[in-house]
Amino acid sequence: MSGTSSVFKDAIRNNLGPILPYLEDKTVSEILINGHSEVFVERKGKLERVPVSFADEDALRAAVNSIAQSVGRRINDETPRLDARLPDGSRIAAVIPPCSRKGTTVSIRKFTNNKISFTDYVKFGAISEDGARFLDICMFLGKNLIVSGGTGSGKTTLLSLLCTRIPKGQRIIVIEDSSELQVDYDHVVMFETRQGNEQGKGEVTIKDLLKSSLRLRPDRIIVGEVRSSEALELLNAMNTGHKGCMGTVHANSPEDAIVRLEALAQGGDSQISEKALRSQVVSAVEVIVQVSRYSDGSRRIGAISEVLGILPDGSYDVRPIFQMSRMARRPDGTLDGKLEPTGYIPSFMEEIVDNKLPFPLTKFNKAA
Repeated sequence: MSGTSSVFKDAIRNNLGPILPYLEDKTVSEILINGHSEVFVERKGKLERVPVSFADEDALRAAVNSIAQSVGRRINDETPRLDARLPDGSRIAAVIPPCSRKGTTVSIRKFTNNKISFTDYVKFGAISEDGARFLDICMFLGKNLIVSGGTGSGKTTLLSLLCTRIPKGQRIIVIEDSSELQVDYDHVVMFETRQGNEQGKGEVTIKDLLKSSLRLRPDRIIVGEVRSSEALELLNAMNTGHKGCMGTVHANSPEDAIVRLEALAQGGDSQISEKALRSQVVSAVEVIVQVSRYSDGSRRIGAISEVLGILPDGSYDVRPIFQMSRMARRPDGTLDGKLEPTGYIPSFMEEIVDNKLPFPLTKFNKAA
């Protein structure tokens, strides 16, 4: 747990002793505690139960209280939920009884310093070479992009990678609920939200920070996760000359992602009509990248799609440019599949040609 404060180290050593070996184990990405007697860990996308436990519920509760205090948060009967970033960058979430009926429930998602490139991403089988080149082009052309996926699917990793492909000479403002993105870029400003105090004062939301960022001369605004009414502020930024803005949303498909974004934005301004809002959505979001965690534990890009408009039946016109092929299970249990072109040519093909980018029309030909 290098890089953590001495207070936090003491809290870990004195209270989370049973899971300390897994906190230090680099092969473990997440630790899940379901009451004092049940602990699971995640390795390579797979969950396994481990033979450790806490003495009793009081011991686990004391551990969570100590961790919360060490990072300036609180968890008690009035505030039975904890969501915080630990000093080493890991994330801890907890829910205590009576909300959690099985006992104190904790998730610790470990922070990793392992920086990967698109080359590594291709080697891991998460994306095809052509898919990676196409996303590179989207970054160069400044396409407004949403990364969609479920919890633990790799949205943050992909968004961090995409940030590294932004052309030099721009000013990026990154806004997150808890800082997780690893942005390797020359000119970047990082903002993080703040919870209110016990009286509910002093809260700073993503929406607040988005409003401030628009006055701070950003070229691109990156929102770590769009989960509330700040969606409308992000759409406004995308529609007011800030090309290349990005964010992530929780959704299981590109179509679901654009509908969810609309639903979240509706909470931002009750005065805007549904027709006007939908028009804003389709003019703002250009590309949706769907990333998924598959049954073999792998995390891969399942689709890269373009948002074209609204169809006569009222649904969004979302066209897949690249899509995951049919997947077959190998003898070792892993899934065999590849991101392939669908045959659809993106509407901005002329931009690719005019900028003399090395991505010929044949790259979009559907595989035989």
